[in-house]
Amino acid sequence: MTKDNIVEILLVEDNKHDAELAILALKEAKLFNNVVWLKDGKEALDFLFGRGQYLERDVNHHPKVILLDLKMPKVDGLEVLQEIRANEKTRKIPVVVLTSSREDKDIIKSYELGVNSFIVKPVDFDQFTKCVKDIGYYWALVNQFSL
Repeated sequence: MTKDNIVEILLVEDNKHDAELAILALKEAKLFNNVVWLKDGKEALDFLFGRGQYLERDVNHHPKVILLDLKMPKVDGLEVLQEIRANEKTRKIPVVVLTSSREDKDIIKSYELGVNSFIVKPVDFDQFTKCVKDIGYYWALVNQFSL
């Protein structure tokens, strides 16, 4: 496996500002080398399952963690989570919902679908940056992952 095939963090976020802040935090934490940013749920599913523009991607190389927003165009985060957990090849990939939603129904549904963690995005820049760094450190470096 070449370094180019390794995706450690898959960021699925439609909000450009939030994605740029998350990427900045991951760069500061020196966790950015193998990050892929996808802008909607359909693109995330295409990437994970080797469809559409990702037809040539080796789907046997899974990210160490998926940072998943919920409220996205085309396919929302709950639908993405449901498809990930329904597929034998992807169901064990850790998924962290990172969203602005504080709705109980979103939290409950996420856990029913098998999310590993549900985190409400901090509004404060410094807190958001620290939160993303902590998530990256834990899931990309500390957590032991194997499919």
